[in-house]
Amino acid sequence: MKPLVAVAPGTRVVLGIAFFVVFVALWSLATFGGFVQKTFLADPLTMVRSGYTLLAEMGFAHDIGMTVWRVLGGFVIAALLALPLGVAMGAYKPVEAFFEPFISFARYLPASAFIPLLILWAGIGEAQKLAVIFIGSFFNLVLMIAVAVGNTRRDLVEAAYTLGVGDRGLIRRVLIPGAAPEIAEILRMVLGWAWTYVIVAELIGASSGIGHMITDSQALLATDQIIFGIIVIGLIGLVSDLLFKAANRMLFPWAQLGR
Repeated sequence: MKPLVAVAPGTRVVLGIAFFVVFVALWSLATFGGFVQKTFLADPLTMVRSGYTLLAEMGFAHDIGMTVWRVLGGFVIAALLALPLGVAMGAYKPVEAFFEPFISFARYLPASAFIPLLILWAGIGEAQKLAVIFIGSFFNLVLMIAVAVGNTRRDLVEAAYTLGVGDRGLIRRVLIPGAAPEIAEILRMVLGWAWTYVIVAELIGASSGIGHMITDSQALLATDQIIFGIIVIGLIGLVSDLLFKAANRMLFPWAQLGR
């Protein structure tokens, strides 16, 4: 095993599965072995049975659908607004100088801190939850996209100007295509962060969603249901991450060389 040496795809899959096997084995040992009380940590079999009950009898599938809709809705709105602003900041330094101080300030503000204000302004409906995800995603997206566009290779910029490309043409033909693979990776990473924001939003003043189910389960000390909800979030996030990676490989195959 050497630093930075690529792993074969098959080996990567085996190693990834092996970690989950070890994790479940340790979990089973801790719970079935009596090292941890079931009140604090349910065993895997109890968690699976509770998960089936949630899905088959308690309408948990609807909660999952609501959470996914909120994540995608808030994230898509944030991405659609962040992309043009981020590109403009990366391409034009005066635009960057105008927006960057506020964007840098705002991205450190925890989205959860806005929940009381958002409930006051928008109530406890869908607008409030979408706004939490938007606030948590938008400012990070803008700054990261601006950095990606601003880091475009200068030799490509100079070559484009030498060939007679104008300012708008430079953005359309050089800056955006050059930064596109990195922007796609940025979107993939921030989508993962959006999942943390939606659960926080659903923990307060929600009548549906995975976070709502977790809150209700906490009141009942139902750790099996809480764990199942957490695992569902992780599985959905893993699937979305794999889909994002597959899309990036198809759209930007040249960016995968050497990985």
